[in-house]
Amino acid sequence: MNDRELMQRRDKAMGPAYRLFYDEPVHLVRGEGVWLFDDEGRKYLDCYNNVASVGHCHPQVVEALHRQASTLNTHTRYLHENVVEYAERLTSTMPGELSVCMPVCTGTEANELAFRIARAVTGNRGTIVTGSAYHGNSYVVNELSTMEYPVSEQPEYLEVVEAPCGYRGRYRYEEPGFGRAYAAAVDEGIDRLAGRQYQPSMFICDNIFSSNGVLTPPPEYLQETYRHVRAAGGLAVADEVQSGLCRLGDHMWGFMDSEVVPDIVTMGKPMGDGHPLAAVVTTPEIAERFAKKYDYFNTFGGNPVSAAVGLAVLDVIENEKILHNVKTVGEYLGRGLRKLGEQHDPIGDVRGKGLFYGVELVRDRKTREPADTEARKIAEHLRHNGILLGVSGPCRNVIKIRPPLVFSRENADQLLDGLQLALAGRHQ
Repeated sequence: MNDRELMQRRDKAMGPAYRLFYDEPVHLVRGEGVWLFDDEGRKYLDCYNNVASVGHCHPQVVEALHRQASTLNTHTRYLHENVVEYAERLTSTMPGELSVCMPVCTGTEANELAFRIARAVTGNRGTIVTGSAYHGNSYVVNELSTMEYPVSEQPEYLEVVEAPCGYRGRYRYEEPGFGRAYAAAVDEGIDRLAGRQYQPSMFICDNIFSSNGVLTPPPEYLQETYRHVRAAGGLAVADEVQSGLCRLGDHMWGFMDSEVVPDIVTMGKPMGDGHPLAAVVTTPEIAERFAKKYDYFNTFGGNPVSAAVGLAVLDVIENEKILHNVKTVGEYLGRGLRKLGEQHDPIGDVRGKGLFYGVELVRDRKTREPADTEARKIAEHLRHNGILLGVSGPCRNVIKIRPPLVFSRENADQLLDGLQLALAGRHQ
Protein backbone atom coordinates (compact mmCIF):
# COMPACT_ATOMS: atom_id res chain seq x y z
CA MET A 1 0.00 0.00 0.00
CA ASN A 2 1.40 3.42 -0.92
CA ASP A 3 1.39 6.48 1.31
CA ARG A 4 -1.49 8.16 -0.50
CA GLU A 5 -3.75 5.17 0.13
CA LEU A 6 -2.67 5.09 3.77
CA MET A 7 -3.46 8.79 4.14
CA GLN A 8 -6.93 8.21 2.68
CA ARG A 9 -7.53 5.40 5.16
CA ARG A 10 -6.28 7.62 7.98
CA ASP A 11 -8.56 10.52 7.01
CA LYS A 12 -11.56 8.20 6.89
CA ALA A 13 -10.78 6.36 10.12
CA MET A 14 -9.52 9.30 12.22
CA GLY A 15 -11.30 12.33 10.80
CA PRO A 16 -10.11 15.75 9.63
CA ALA A 17 -9.06 17.18 13.01
CA TYR A 18 -5.82 15.19 12.93
CA ARG A 19 -3.06 16.86 10.92
CA LEU A 20 0.25 15.64 9.52
CA PHE A 21 3.57 17.47 9.26
CA TYR A 22 4.93 18.47 5.86
CA ASP A 23 3.38 18.80 2.41
CA GLU A 24 4.59 15.26 1.76
CA PRO A 25 4.13 13.51 5.13
CA VAL A 26 6.86 11.26 6.48
CA HIS A 27 5.84 7.61 6.94
CA LEU A 28 7.95 6.54 9.91
CA VAL A 29 8.38 2.92 10.93
CA ARG A 30 11.38 2.82 13.27
CA GLY A 31 13.49 4.96 15.60
CA GLU A 32 16.92 4.60 17.18
CA GLY A 33 18.68 7.26 19.23
CA VAL A 34 18.49 10.55 17.30
CA TRP A 35 17.46 8.80 14.08
CA LEU A 36 14.08 8.04 12.55
CA PHE A 37 13.54 5.70 9.58
CA ASP A 38 10.76 5.73 7.01
CA ASP A 39 9.05 2.83 5.25
CA GLU A 40 11.65 2.87 2.46
CA GLY A 41 14.59 2.69 4.87
CA ARG A 42 15.62 6.33 4.59
CA LYS A 43 16.90 7.84 7.80
CA TYR A 44 16.21 11.29 9.21
CA LEU A 45 18.04 13.27 11.86
CA ASP A 46 15.40 14.05 14.48
CA CYS A 47 15.77 17.68 15.57
CA TYR A 48 12.21 18.03 16.79
CA ASN A 49 10.92 15.28 19.07
CA ASN A 50 11.48 15.97 22.74
CA VAL A 51 9.21 13.07 23.71
CA ALA A 52 11.97 10.55 23.04
CA SER A 53 14.09 12.42 25.56
CA VAL A 54 16.99 10.00 25.97
CA GLY A 55 16.73 8.75 22.40
CA HIS A 56 14.22 6.73 20.42
CA CYS A 57 13.82 3.18 21.75
CA HIS A 58 16.61 3.43 24.32
CA PRO A 59 17.36 -0.24 25.12
CA GLN A 60 17.45 0.30 28.89
CA VAL A 61 14.03 1.97 28.85
CA VAL A 62 12.55 -0.65 26.53
CA GLU A 63 13.87 -3.45 28.74
CA ALA A 64 12.41 -1.86 31.89
CA LEU A 65 9.02 -1.51 30.19
CA HIS A 66 9.08 -5.10 28.94
CA ARG A 67 10.19 -6.54 32.28
CA GLN A 68 7.48 -4.80 34.33
CA ALA A 69 4.74 -5.28 31.72
CA SER A 70 5.54 -9.00 31.82
CA THR A 71 5.12 -9.05 35.60
CA LEU A 72 2.29 -6.78 36.77
CA ASN A 73 0.45 -3.60 35.81
CA THR A 74 -2.26 -2.19 38.06
CA HIS A 75 -2.82 1.28 39.55
CA THR A 76 -2.08 3.42 42.61
CA ARG A 77 -4.80 1.93 44.84
CA TYR A 78 -2.52 -1.02 45.48
CA LEU A 79 0.91 -0.76 47.01
CA HIS A 80 3.81 -1.07 44.62
CA GLU A 81 7.44 -0.19 45.27
CA ASN A 82 8.10 1.11 41.74
CA VAL A 83 5.52 3.84 42.12
CA VAL A 84 6.79 5.02 45.50
CA GLU A 85 10.43 4.89 44.39
CA TYR A 86 9.68 6.90 41.29
CA ALA A 87 7.90 9.58 43.30
CA GLU A 88 10.87 9.74 45.68
CA ARG A 89 13.46 9.86 42.89
CA LEU A 90 11.58 12.51 40.95
CA THR A 91 10.95 14.82 43.89
CA SER A 92 14.58 14.48 45.01
CA THR A 93 15.49 16.53 41.91
CA MET A 94 13.33 19.43 43.11
CA PRO A 95 14.32 22.35 45.38
CA GLY A 96 12.60 23.65 48.49
CA GLU A 97 9.48 21.94 49.79
CA LEU A 98 8.53 20.39 46.44
CA SER A 99 8.34 16.84 47.74
CA VAL A 100 4.89 15.44 46.86
CA CYS A 101 4.40 13.72 43.50
CA MET A 102 0.98 13.05 41.96
CA PRO A 103 1.45 10.87 38.86
CA VAL A 104 -0.72 11.30 35.76
CA CYS A 105 -0.40 10.27 32.10
CA THR A 106 0.04 13.46 30.08
CA GLY A 107 1.05 17.09 30.38
CA THR A 108 -2.58 18.04 29.73
CA GLU A 109 -3.69 16.03 32.75
CA ALA A 110 -0.89 17.53 34.84
CA ASN A 111 -1.92 21.08 33.99
CA GLU A 112 -5.60 20.34 34.58
CA LEU A 113 -4.78 18.89 38.00
CA ALA A 114 -2.66 21.96 38.81
CA PHE A 115 -5.63 24.14 37.84
CA ARG A 116 -7.91 22.17 40.19
CA ILE A 117 -5.39 22.32 43.03
CA ALA A 118 -4.84 26.05 42.67
CA ARG A 119 -8.54 26.82 42.74
CA ALA A 120 -9.20 24.50 45.65
CA VAL A 121 -6.31 25.74 47.77
CA THR A 122 -6.60 29.49 47.13
CA GLY A 123 -10.38 29.71 46.89
CA ASN A 124 -9.86 32.03 43.91
CA ARG A 125 -11.21 31.52 40.38
CA GLY A 126 -9.03 33.71 38.18
CA THR A 127 -6.08 32.45 36.15
CA ILE A 128 -3.22 34.32 34.48
CA VAL A 129 -1.47 32.96 31.39
CA THR A 130 0.70 34.41 28.64
CA GLY A 131 -0.40 35.18 25.12
CA SER A 132 0.08 32.50 22.43
CA ALA A 133 0.57 29.88 25.16
CA TYR A 134 -0.01 26.16 24.85
CA HIS A 135 -0.63 23.98 27.91
CA GLY A 136 -2.68 21.04 26.62
CA ASN A 137 -5.83 19.87 24.89
CA SER A 138 -8.57 19.06 27.41
CA TYR A 139 -11.54 21.46 27.53
CA VAL A 140 -10.25 23.39 30.55
CA VAL A 141 -6.57 23.36 29.63
CA ASN A 142 -7.41 24.34 26.07
CA GLU A 143 -8.89 27.52 27.54
CA LEU A 144 -5.47 28.20 29.10
CA SER A 145 -3.84 27.60 25.71
CA THR A 146 -4.29 31.03 24.18
CA MET A 147 -2.66 30.08 20.87
CA GLU A 148 -5.56 27.72 20.17
CA TYR A 149 -8.52 30.07 19.75
CA PRO A 150 -9.50 33.74 19.14
CA VAL A 151 -9.22 36.41 21.83
CA SER A 152 -12.97 36.93 21.59
CA GLU A 153 -13.54 33.44 22.99
CA GLN A 154 -11.39 33.79 26.10
CA PRO A 155 -13.37 33.04 29.27
CA GLU A 156 -14.01 35.77 31.81
CA TYR A 157 -11.88 34.16 34.52
CA LEU A 158 -8.80 34.18 32.28
CA GLU A 159 -6.36 37.08 32.11
CA VAL A 160 -3.75 37.07 29.36
CA VAL A 161 -0.46 38.95 29.68
CA GLU A 162 2.17 39.53 27.04
CA ALA A 163 4.92 36.91 26.87
CA PRO A 164 8.44 38.27 27.52
CA CYS A 165 9.65 38.53 23.92
CA GLY A 166 12.65 40.82 23.78
CA TYR A 167 12.86 40.72 19.99
CA ARG A 168 9.44 41.89 18.80
CA GLY A 169 7.42 42.48 21.99
CA ARG A 170 6.49 45.67 23.79
CA TYR A 171 9.84 45.74 25.62
CA ARG A 172 13.07 44.90 23.81
CA TYR A 173 16.40 43.32 24.80
CA GLU A 174 18.20 46.63 24.68
CA GLU A 175 15.88 48.27 27.22
CA PRO A 176 17.25 48.14 30.80
CA GLY A 177 15.16 45.86 32.99
CA PHE A 178 13.01 44.47 30.16
CA GLY A 179 12.35 41.32 32.19
CA ARG A 180 10.94 43.34 35.09
CA ALA A 181 8.86 45.39 32.66
CA TYR A 182 7.15 42.24 31.38
CA ALA A 183 6.65 41.04 34.95
CA ALA A 184 4.94 44.32 35.80
CA ALA A 185 2.36 43.45 33.16
CA VAL A 186 1.21 40.67 35.49
CA ASP A 187 0.22 43.31 38.05
CA GLU A 188 -1.83 44.97 35.33
CA GLY A 189 -3.48 41.63 34.64
CA ILE A 190 -4.29 41.17 38.32
CA ASP A 191 -5.98 44.58 38.31
CA ARG A 192 -8.00 43.68 35.23
CA LEU A 193 -9.14 40.46 36.89
CA ALA A 194 -10.21 42.39 39.97
CA GLY A 195 -12.27 44.65 37.72
CA ARG A 196 -14.20 41.53 36.67
CA GLN A 197 -14.55 40.39 40.31
CA TYR A 198 -11.88 37.68 40.10
CA GLN A 199 -8.77 37.05 42.17
CA PRO A 200 -5.91 34.97 40.75
CA SER A 201 -5.71 31.30 41.67
CA MET A 202 -2.51 30.80 39.68
CA PHE A 203 -0.07 32.07 37.10
CA ILE A 204 1.22 29.40 34.72
CA CYS A 205 3.81 29.59 31.98
CA ASP A 206 5.95 27.24 29.93
CA ASN A 207 9.44 28.18 31.03
CA ILE A 208 10.91 28.12 27.52
CA PHE A 209 7.80 29.71 25.96
CA SER A 210 7.89 27.19 23.12
CA SER A 211 4.70 28.27 21.36
CA ASN A 212 5.88 31.89 21.54
CA GLY A 213 8.83 30.96 19.36
CA VAL A 214 11.24 29.97 22.18
CA LEU A 215 11.93 32.77 24.67
CA THR A 216 14.58 32.91 27.38
CA PRO A 217 13.77 35.90 29.60
CA PRO A 218 16.19 37.01 32.32
CA PRO A 219 15.77 35.50 35.81
CA GLU A 220 14.05 38.59 37.19
CA TYR A 221 11.03 37.91 34.98
CA LEU A 222 9.91 34.82 36.90
CA GLN A 223 11.22 36.21 40.19
CA GLU A 224 9.04 39.30 39.92
CA THR A 225 6.08 37.50 38.34
CA TYR A 226 5.96 34.95 41.17
CA ARG A 227 6.18 37.74 43.73
CA HIS A 228 3.26 39.67 42.18
CA VAL A 229 1.04 36.59 41.87
CA ARG A 230 1.68 35.37 45.40
CA ALA A 231 1.04 38.83 46.83
CA ALA A 232 -2.39 38.70 45.15
CA GLY A 233 -3.19 35.31 46.70
CA GLY A 234 -2.34 33.06 43.75
CA LEU A 235 0.05 30.17 43.25
CA ALA A 236 3.04 30.04 40.90
CA VAL A 237 2.88 27.08 38.50
CA ALA A 238 5.86 26.04 36.38
CA ASP A 239 4.89 24.11 33.25
CA GLU A 240 8.03 22.01 32.66
CA VAL A 241 6.62 19.79 29.92
CA GLN A 242 8.87 21.52 27.38
CA SER A 243 11.72 22.96 29.46
CA GLY A 244 12.25 20.21 32.02
CA LEU A 245 14.30 17.04 32.35
CA CYS A 246 17.70 18.64 31.52
CA ARG A 247 16.39 20.24 28.32
CA LEU A 248 17.95 23.67 28.95
CA GLY A 249 21.36 22.35 29.97
CA ASP A 250 22.18 24.06 33.26
CA HIS A 251 19.68 22.38 35.59
CA MET A 252 17.27 19.48 35.71
CA TRP A 253 14.30 21.89 35.48
CA GLY A 254 13.91 25.11 33.54
CA PHE A 255 12.60 27.21 36.41
CA MET A 256 15.89 26.65 38.22
CA ASP A 257 17.57 28.97 35.70
CA SER A 258 15.62 31.81 37.33
CA GLU A 259 16.47 30.79 40.91
CA VAL A 260 12.80 30.49 41.87
CA VAL A 261 10.81 27.75 43.59
CA PRO A 262 7.27 27.33 42.21
CA ASP A 263 4.31 26.20 44.28
CA ILE A 264 3.39 23.56 41.70
CA VAL A 265 5.45 21.97 38.93
CA THR A 266 3.83 20.13 36.01
CA MET A 267 5.67 17.82 33.65
CA GLY A 268 4.99 15.28 30.92
CA LYS A 269 6.15 14.30 27.39
CA PRO A 270 9.86 13.46 27.91
CA MET A 271 9.41 11.77 31.30
CA GLY A 272 8.78 8.36 29.77
CA ASP A 273 10.98 8.57 26.64
CA GLY A 274 7.88 8.02 24.52
CA HIS A 275 5.76 6.15 27.07
CA PRO A 276 2.80 8.20 28.46
CA LEU A 277 4.05 9.48 31.81
CA ALA A 278 3.54 12.80 33.55
CA ALA A 279 3.25 14.23 37.06
CA VAL A 280 2.38 17.14 39.29
CA VAL A 281 4.83 17.97 42.05
CA THR A 282 3.89 20.29 44.89
CA THR A 283 4.51 20.95 48.59
CA PRO A 284 3.14 18.88 51.50
CA GLU A 285 1.08 21.85 52.67
CA ILE A 286 -0.61 22.40 49.31
CA ALA A 287 -1.18 18.65 48.85
CA GLU A 288 -2.78 18.40 52.30
CA ARG A 289 -5.06 21.38 51.72
CA PHE A 290 -6.21 19.91 48.41
CA ALA A 291 -6.81 16.49 50.00
CA LYS A 292 -9.11 18.04 52.60
CA LYS A 293 -11.51 18.84 49.77
CA TYR A 294 -10.85 16.15 47.16
CA ASP A 295 -9.47 12.68 46.61
CA TYR A 296 -7.50 12.15 43.43
CA PHE A 297 -7.28 8.98 41.38
CA ASN A 298 -6.09 8.29 37.85
CA THR A 299 -6.57 4.79 36.42
CA PHE A 300 -3.34 4.76 34.44
CA GLY A 301 -1.38 7.55 36.12
CA GLY A 302 1.31 6.03 38.30
CA ASN A 303 0.92 2.44 37.15
CA PRO A 304 3.92 0.15 37.86
CA VAL A 305 4.94 -0.05 34.20
CA SER A 306 5.02 3.72 33.80
CA ALA A 307 6.96 4.04 37.05
CA ALA A 308 9.51 1.46 35.85
CA VAL A 309 9.94 3.40 32.62
CA GLY A 310 10.33 6.67 34.50
CA LEU A 311 12.96 5.17 36.77
CA ALA A 312 14.87 3.85 33.75
CA VAL A 313 14.85 7.33 32.18
CA LEU A 314 16.24 8.84 35.39
CA ASP A 315 18.93 6.13 35.46
CA VAL A 316 19.94 6.93 31.87
CA ILE A 317 20.09 10.64 32.65
CA GLU A 318 22.45 9.96 35.53
CA ASN A 319 24.57 7.17 34.03
CA GLU A 320 25.02 8.75 30.61
CA LYS A 321 25.64 12.26 32.03
CA ILE A 322 22.81 13.66 29.94
CA LEU A 323 22.83 17.10 31.57
CA HIS A 324 26.51 17.58 30.72
CA ASN A 325 25.86 16.48 27.13
CA VAL A 326 22.97 18.92 26.75
CA LYS A 327 25.08 21.80 28.07
CA THR A 328 28.18 21.15 25.97
CA VAL A 329 26.44 20.20 22.73
CA GLY A 330 23.86 22.94 23.28
CA GLU A 331 26.53 25.60 23.64
CA TYR A 332 28.24 24.31 20.49
CA LEU A 333 24.96 24.36 18.58
CA GLY A 334 24.12 27.83 19.85
CA ARG A 335 27.46 29.21 18.63
CA GLY A 336 26.84 27.66 15.24
CA LEU A 337 23.34 29.12 14.98
CA ARG A 338 24.53 32.59 15.95
CA LYS A 339 27.28 32.35 13.34
CA LEU A 340 24.62 31.55 10.74
CA GLY A 341 22.78 34.63 11.95
CA GLU A 342 25.82 36.75 11.17
CA GLN A 343 25.98 35.31 7.66
CA HIS A 344 22.33 35.33 6.62
CA ASP A 345 20.11 38.41 6.76
CA PRO A 346 16.85 36.43 7.01
CA ILE A 347 17.85 35.40 10.54
CA GLY A 348 16.52 38.16 12.76
CA ASP A 349 17.08 36.51 16.14
CA VAL A 350 18.56 33.35 17.64
CA ARG A 351 17.40 32.46 21.12
CA GLY A 352 17.27 29.48 23.44
CA LYS A 353 19.70 27.32 25.36
CA GLY A 354 20.65 23.72 25.96
CA LEU A 355 18.99 21.65 23.26
CA PHE A 356 16.08 23.99 22.60
CA TYR A 357 16.56 26.84 20.11
CA GLY A 358 14.39 29.15 18.09
CA VAL A 359 15.69 30.82 14.92
CA GLU A 360 13.38 33.68 13.94
CA LEU A 361 13.26 34.48 10.22
CA VAL A 362 12.37 37.91 8.86
CA ARG A 363 12.08 39.47 5.42
CA ASP A 364 13.66 42.70 6.61
CA ARG A 365 15.80 43.15 9.71
CA LYS A 366 14.66 46.74 10.19
CA THR A 367 10.92 46.17 9.93
CA ARG A 368 11.14 42.62 11.35
CA GLU A 369 8.44 41.48 8.94
CA PRO A 370 7.89 37.79 9.71
CA ALA A 371 9.13 35.37 7.05
CA ASP A 372 6.54 32.66 7.65
CA THR A 373 6.46 31.25 4.13
CA GLU A 374 10.24 31.12 4.05
CA ALA A 375 10.37 29.28 7.41
CA ARG A 376 7.97 26.64 6.12
CA LYS A 377 9.99 26.23 2.90
CA ILE A 378 13.18 25.71 4.90
CA ALA A 379 11.49 23.06 7.04
CA GLU A 380 10.22 21.33 3.90
CA HIS A 381 13.67 21.53 2.27
CA LEU A 382 15.33 19.96 5.31
CA ARG A 383 12.70 17.22 5.49
CA HIS A 384 13.62 16.22 1.92
CA ASN A 385 17.29 16.28 2.90
CA GLY A 386 17.00 14.02 5.93
CA ILE A 387 16.51 16.52 8.78
CA LEU A 388 13.26 16.94 10.74
CA LEU A 389 12.51 20.12 12.70
CA GLY A 390 9.52 22.36 13.37
CA VAL A 391 8.09 25.83 12.87
CA SER A 392 6.71 27.79 15.81
CA GLY A 393 5.81 31.26 17.09
CA PRO A 394 2.70 33.45 16.82
CA CYS A 395 3.76 34.42 13.28
CA ARG A 396 4.85 30.87 12.34
CA ASN A 397 8.28 32.20 11.34
CA VAL A 398 10.51 30.58 13.97
CA ILE A 399 12.49 27.45 13.17
CA LYS A 400 12.13 25.27 16.27
CA ILE A 401 15.06 23.00 17.13
CA ARG A 402 14.39 20.50 19.93
CA PRO A 403 16.21 17.18 19.41
CA PRO A 404 16.55 14.22 21.77
CA LEU A 405 18.94 14.91 24.63
CA VAL A 406 21.54 12.49 23.27
CA PHE A 407 22.24 14.80 20.32
CA SER A 408 25.97 14.98 19.57
CA ARG A 409 28.34 17.55 18.07
CA GLU A 410 28.35 15.53 14.86
CA ASN A 411 24.56 15.73 14.79
CA ALA A 412 24.76 19.47 15.41
CA ASP A 413 27.18 19.85 12.48
CA GLN A 414 24.80 17.97 10.20
CA LEU A 415 21.94 20.27 11.23
CA LEU A 416 24.05 23.41 10.82
CA ASP A 417 25.23 22.30 7.38
CA GLY A 418 21.64 21.64 6.34
CA LEU A 419 20.50 25.04 7.56
CA GLN A 420 23.41 26.71 5.79
CA LEU A 421 22.37 25.22 2.45
CA ALA A 422 18.71 26.04 3.01
CA LEU A 423 19.43 29.64 4.00
CA ALA A 424 21.71 30.06 1.01
CA GLY A 425 18.60 29.78 -1.13
CA ARG A 426 18.79 26.18 -2.23
CA HIS A 427 15.35 25.45 -0.81
CA GLN A 428 13.63 27.10 -3.77
